[in-house]
Amino acid sequence: MQKTIGIIGAGLSGLTLASVLHRHGIETIIYEGEASATARSQGGLLDIHEDSGQPALKAAGVYDAFVDIVRAGEDAKRVVNSFGTVLFDAPGNRTSTRPEVERGELRALLMASLPNGVIRWGRKAISFFRLDGGRHRIAFADGTSATVDLLVGADGAWSKVRPVVSDATPIYAGTCFIEIALGADDPSNAASIAAIGDGTMMAVAPGKGIIAHRHADGSVSGYVALNRPEAWGHSIDVDDTRAGLSFVAQQFEGWAPHLAHLITGSIAPPTIRPIYALAPGVAWPRVPGVTLVGDAAHLMSPFAGKGANLAMLDGAELAQAIVDHPDNIEAALSAYEAALFPRSRDIAQLSADNLTLFFSDAAPRSVADLFAGLLNG
Repeated sequence: MQKTIGIIGAGLSGLTLASVLHRHGIETIIYEGEASATARSQGGLLDIHEDSGQPALKAAGVYDAFVDIVRAGEDAKRVVNSFGTVLFDAPGNRTSTRPEVERGELRALLMASLPNGVIRWGRKAISFFRLDGGRHRIAFADGTSATVDLLVGADGAWSKVRPVVSDATPIYAGTCFIEIALGADDPSNAASIAAIGDGTMMAVAPGKGIIAHRHADGSVSGYVALNRPEAWGHSIDVDDTRAGLSFVAQQFEGWAPHLAHLITGSIAPPTIRPIYALAPGVAWPRVPGVTLVGDAAHLMSPFAGKGANLAMLDGAELAQAIVDHPDNIEAALSAYEAALFPRSRDIAQLSADNLTLFFSDAAPRSVADLFAGLLNG
């Protein structure tokens, strides 16, 4: 294929797409607005599924390298109530079919699979202009532009490419996350860290929760979750860490001290992460020369644990469709989207349902029953 393929965004979906195409001798250009690969933190652990993320990594030729970065045994799950009583406890499985990896390490692995120069850092796309024959001109914030035969939006939740094909916009899901973290060496953290177990602990109640993961070095990262109006986060003093965390901790009055300490003892600035999602079932008519992958196509909450896996599968399947239709971009995009729409609709609905279940009036028993069902299913 001699067509120019421009991918907007160097996240997991865009990198997988470029990597699989590169293995088939089809080169791409990834335009990324951030200045470098280390411009910001890449988040925490991901469990990579055997029916989606793992096949995508195999298609990209990086599966063996992926196995080397797996955090064996860190898939342990524990559900507790506000008093710290354990309601569900599953130990880590070192041979799990859904092993956990750090998102940043996985992203670095995919980047390493690409030739130098494929990723153009500091190229923030701000607008797109439709040209003849399905081509698009990309305008960048630095005043430059580029023309591509195939435009792929892999640019996440607030995609600039999405409006080219759809008027769908993310909707606040009703839940706000606030980041927390504990160091491994502070003795005052010992009881809180021990309560987490070897993997992830979910302390939940109606409308709220604390989700914390213990890493192999003993450190902890995670989130406080609160069902609050979208503007509620403005009440948190993000410039004064102690004051901000104290305000968040007030929302957990009466909880066990070792659980509350996950908030009051946090060393992370109280960064606010409102949860947004696209409505399940987002689809668009075939627009010549452009499509979406990952969160740009189907932003969802993290409560199905499938977003990153689906993003990588999107990239791999789009790449395979292009390989299967080397002289017909439109046929490739039609084939890709025909599978994408129903698959993403079902997973997005599951994610929305699980978010509701997590902090419903039936919590925490609803969460314990959810994980028990997954373990036995």
